[in-house]
Amino acid sequence: MSRTGEMAAPAGLAETVEARFKEIAPKADFCSLRLVEETSESLSVRQNVLQPATKSVDVGAMITVISGGGLGYAATSDLSLAGLKRAADEALAWAKQTSGRSVVDFRSFAMPKPDGEYRSRVERPWGSVSLTDKIELLKTECARLKTDARIVDWMAGLEHVECETLLITADGARVQQSFRFLIPYMAATANEGAETESRSLGGRGICRQGGLEILDRIGFRSQAPRVAEEALQLLTAPNCPSAKMHVLLAPDQMILQIHESIGHPLELDRILGDERNYAGTSFVTLDMFGSYRYGSDLLNVTYDPSRPEQLATFGYDDDGLRAERQFIIRGGILERPLGGVTSQARAGVDGVANSRASSWNRPPIDRMANLNLEPGTSSLDEMIAQVENGVHLHTNVSWSIDDSRNKFQFGCEYGQRIENGKLTSVVKKPNYRGISATFWRNLAAVGRPDNFDVLGTPNCGKGEPNQVIRVGHASPTCLFADVDVFGGA
Repeated sequence: MSRTGEMAAPAGLAETVEARFKEIAPKADFCSLRLVEETSESLSVRQNVLQPATKSVDVGAMITVISGGGLGYAATSDLSLAGLKRAADEALAWAKQTSGRSVVDFRSFAMPKPDGEYRSRVERPWGSVSLTDKIELLKTECARLKTDARIVDWMAGLEHVECETLLITADGARVQQSFRFLIPYMAATANEGAETESRSLGGRGICRQGGLEILDRIGFRSQAPRVAEEALQLLTAPNCPSAKMHVLLAPDQMILQIHESIGHPLELDRILGDERNYAGTSFVTLDMFGSYRYGSDLLNVTYDPSRPEQLATFGYDDDGLRAERQFIIRGGILERPLGGVTSQARAGVDGVANSRASSWNRPPIDRMANLNLEPGTSSLDEMIAQVENGVHLHTNVSWSIDDSRNKFQFGCEYGQRIENGKLTSVVKKPNYRGISATFWRNLAAVGRPDNFDVLGTPNCGKGEPNQVIRVGHASPTCLFADVDVFGGA
C-alpha cells in the first residue's frame, strides 16, 4: 500500500539499524525490530500572546522474540550495535521465561511477513511555510476570537507530528511507513456575572493526516467569528430541558459516541479480559459475532484504512498485518471485532489489522484505528423535519461510561432545540445518557454523504503501562429516538 506525497524518511538511520539488526538477531522462532522516530511541534497563541513553542524528538526501537512458544520484548533508545544486542538478549530471555506459561502458544500461528510501505498524502508540507508565517496566522485567528468584552479567554493553535517507522523481521519482512499529522484548534470562553461558557472548533476532533492544506479544507480562517458568537449565545441561553426526546448528534459528537460505545467494547483484547485491571471489560462476548443486533438496520460501521486524510490510516499495523477495509457492523448486525493477529489466534475469530503501539517503548495491543459510521440517505433538513420534540447537539465536552462500556453519560458544548420540525432556541449544558446495548437500536436516520465529516482523536488512552494513540472517526449527523436528555446545573 503506498500513498504519494511527502516522504522524509530517516533513510540513514533506518538502513543503519537494519544492518545492525541482521548482526544481532538471535536464533529463535521469530524475531522483529520496530524502529520509531517521531518529531512533534506545537504552536499556540492565547489572549493574543504567543505561548512558548515546543518541539520534541523521540527515537527508539523495540525488539520482539518468539522462542519455544513464549514471547518477549525489550525496548531501547540506544541504537548502537551493543544497545540493540542488549535489547535482543533481554527479549530472548523473556521469551524463554514465558515459554509454556503464556495464555497462547505463539508457535501455533504464523506472524505476518509483510513487504511494503505507506506514506501520508501531503500537498503543502509543514516546512513549506515559515515559522513566522504560521505564528502570524495564529495571531490573526486568535485576535478574531475577541469579538466582545465578555470573551475572557481565547486561543488558537496548531500541532504537527512527523512519524517514521520501520518494521523488519529476521526472516526478511520489511515495512516502512511515513506519517504526517496536523491538529488545528481554537476556542473561546465567555463570561457574564456568574455564568461562564466555552465553545471550540470541534473540541480536538479536527485532526487529520496531511499537510497545511487541511486548514483550507476545514475553513480554519473563517471559523473564529462563529466560535466566539456561539460562546456568547450560550451565556444567555436556558439550560437544556430534561425529558425523553429525539437527539440529533452532529459529527463532532458522533465521533465520541462511536469511540466509546462501539470502538472500545469491540476491542478484542478487552473482550478477552486483558484490560479489566485498568480500563475495564466489555458487555460484548465472543458468541455475539455474526448474530447480535447491535443497532437498527441503518447502522453500518467499518474499519476503514482507505481514507488518506484520516488520522489512523496506515498500510500495515505494528505486527505487520496488512490493513484492509472491513465491515464491523452491517445492517445493525455485529460481524467482527477489532482484534489483531494475536487476539484473533486466541479467540478463533477474524479481526482486523489494528495491533498498534503508541511508540517504540510500548508493545502493540488491540487499538481501534479508523472506525467510521457509513453515510445513509437522509438530508439534515429531512432529519430535523421529522422531529416534534428534540435537540441538536454539537461537540463533546464530557463523558462517563462504565467499565463494561455499556452505560454512558455524555455532555456537549452547544445545543439547539428542535420543535415541530424546526431548529429553534439555543440551549446550554446539554447532556444525554443511554445504554450501548440498546441505544444504537434507536438509530432513526443517518445523514447523507454531503453531511459526512472526517474527524478523530489524538489522545485515546489504553493499556498498562498507558498508551496514548491516534484514532480516526468519520460520521454523518445521526438521529436517535427516545433518548434520556437532561440539562446541567
